[in-house]
Order: sequence, then C-alpha cells, then structure tokens
Amino acid sequence: MKFLRGVYTLYGVIIFSLLFLIFFLPLLIPVFFKKQFRLTGVFNRWWAKLHFILIGLPFTVEYRQKLDPDRQYIFCPNHFSYLDIITMGLNSHNTIFVGKTLDNIPLFGFMYRNLHITVDRTKLKSRYSTMLKTLEALDEGKSLVIFPEGGIVTEKDPVMARFKDGAFRAAIEKQIPIVPVTIPYNWIILPPDQFLLRWRPLKVIFHEPVDPSGYTLADIDQVKSRVRDIIDSELQQHLTYENRPGTA
Repeated sequence: MKFLRGVYTLYGVIIFSLLFLIFFLPLLIPVFFKKQFRLTGVFNRWWAKLHFILIGLPFTVEYRQKLDPDRQYIFCPNHFSYLDIITMGLNSHNTIFVGKTLDNIPLFGFMYRNLHITVDRTKLKSRYSTMLKTLEALDEGKSLVIFPEGGIVTEKDPVMARFKDGAFRAAIEKQIPIVPVTIPYNWIILPPDQFLLRWRPLKVIFHEPVDPSGYTLADIDQVKSRVRDIIDSELQQHLTYENRPGTA
C-alpha cells in the first residue's frame, strides 16, 4: 500500500511541478505589474483546479454564505496538511497568502516571495515587518489567506493549535470581515507526519464571515475564540470513525 501511495505521491509532485512551469510566465504579470495583483488569485485557482483534476482527486467547495465579490476578506483556515495551500487556491475570491518563507525551493520560492507576504516566525523583526506588510496589503485592496495556527502543529489526529493574533489584529484594525474556513479531510489525504498521498474526495467549507465592526483590539481573544469555535465545530462533525485512515 505504501508503495502505491509513493507512486501516487510522485505523480502528484510531477503534476504540481509541471503546472508551476506552465503558470510561471503568466504569474510574472502580477510580479512586475503590482496593480494586477488579482491575477495571482485567478492563476492560483486554475492551477489548483487543474492539479486536483489531473491527479484524480474530486473536490467540493462549499460556501455557507455568498461572498461579496467586491469586498475584501481575511480567510482563516485550519492547517493540518501541506495540501491546504493548494486547496485554498480553489477559493472563488482572489487572494494572496501570508505565510512562512519558502526561499529554499528554487523558482517557486522566488515566485512565492514576490506574490505573497512571507514571514520568518523565528525572528521578531520579520514578524513585525510582516504585520506592517499585511496592513499595507489590506490598504491596497487585497484579500488575504492567513493560517491562524501559524503552521502545521498536529502530528496525527487533527487538533488545532492556539491561534496567533496577526490575522485578527489586522481584521479589527482595518475592519475587514474574517471568513473561517474548515478543511476537514486533507490530514487524511496528505498526513502531516508522512508525505504520502492517499486518495479520497477533498472538501473545503467557507463559513459565514465574522464581522469585526464593534470590536476593538481589547476584544481580540473573543474574536479568535469565535472563529476557532466555528472551524472546530464543523471539523468535529467530519471526524467520524469512517473518515479516519484505514477505515474508509
């Protein structure tokens, strides 16, 4: 079984890499023409859809409320798998990511650094600079994807880590709605403790936005708790015995 998953994983990596090479030149448009930043979301969406189609992973994108295409949002998903980044590309809203630097990956690191907002969480100066860039990006009209856990913390069964303040501080300061996002099955498809793909349908759920109006920075823990509870409540509904590895 592991051998077949290894072959499937290798195929998935090859498809991902080939699609990156195909989209490399189009993605240079928003790199060099900053006002075309929305194209980042458009190309990421095509990339994500093609990737899942070509590796044979059926996917469902569910919106609990129709989002206003002309409004900015901060999307906050749970983060249990490396597959989550590609999954967030399925979002119908054009976004950029705020996440850790990927400079160690040739070409991809260059593209990610120039299209998205990166952070080295081990350095206080980098975290501060990222917060400033995040606020600036919101002032420029961009919608953002921020993983509030700050990385993949869970090792086996998905247990969300304590949320960091960044996304919620930015949302309150700039009065941008937060969209909680539940990704319930990626930890099964690509487990955090082993880089081996497993076939099963993928799902991503975009919940109703949390309106930050009326909140101040003194309420940041209340907002974090509200968003976390929405994601976790949905997640628990999907954690049935049948959905665990080896039982489906």
